[in-house]
Amino acid sequence: MMKEKFELYWRLMRFDRPIGIFLLLWPALWALWVAGEGAPDILVTVVIVSGVVLMRAAGCVINDYADREIDPHVERTRFRPIAAGLVSEKEALMLFAGLCLVAFGLVLLLNVKTILLSFVGLLLAASYPFMKRYTFFPQAYLGLAFGWAVPMSFAAQINTVPAVAWMLYLATLFWALAYDTMYAMADREDDLKIGVKSTAILFDGLDRVFIAMFQAFVLILLYGIGQTLEFGWPYSLGLLIAAGLSVYQQYLIRDRDPGQCIQAFLNNNLLGMSVFAGLALQFLV
Repeated sequence: MMKEKFELYWRLMRFDRPIGIFLLLWPALWALWVAGEGAPDILVTVVIVSGVVLMRAAGCVINDYADREIDPHVERTRFRPIAAGLVSEKEALMLFAGLCLVAFGLVLLLNVKTILLSFVGLLLAASYPFMKRYTFFPQAYLGLAFGWAVPMSFAAQINTVPAVAWMLYLATLFWALAYDTMYAMADREDDLKIGVKSTAILFDGLDRVFIAMFQAFVLILLYGIGQTLEFGWPYSLGLLIAAGLSVYQQYLIRDRDPGQCIQAFLNNNLLGMSVFAGLALQFLV
């Protein structure tokens, strides 16, 4: 019984699908490496990375709680633990609270500025799942939530949030807009039936054009950061690979096939990795 319950909680926290952890983790690592000039503090890194994992899990739990009336009507989500009636609403809320408390306990090991910023992060994570009911831009709100690890990482590492941090935060916002619109394209038909809003529905036939714009903004902002910090060829190589992956993602979503759109979404893990690899190599050389 305990094993079965643990497996249900594991699925509810989406640890069986770690892509969300990586998409949240890469901007945090970009920020840590920039703020720490290639050698971030070990304690800060451990706390930020652990916080990313815990808060992504918490976000998945509260997302499924918020969507408990919607998920049973969507083919891709109807077997999620809450939607299938395998985990109660009370259990989900207790799990969410527990994850947030552990994450906050870790943040208490850091400076006051980071602790204060963590309250904003919690608010963004807890409110994001409800945005799809009120706005066609839940993907933008996801970017605000996923990117909040950037200012927190800078604050934790250097006790300030400089202009370059906000540039990186903005790049993360546009990146989330791009990849989460790809994800929403796969659910467009179901979302239209049940009245859920998304950028994929709002953009309709121009979805690929807007995604291309967002991808361009990400690359321009990341390039601008490199120019500001006087980075050289290693970082530029990472951006070049990221640009190539962006083009490949456009190829994948060309027919708007749901399966291919999900593949394009998943490919963003490699994009985040390529930018980080460029950063890491930059500081090594």
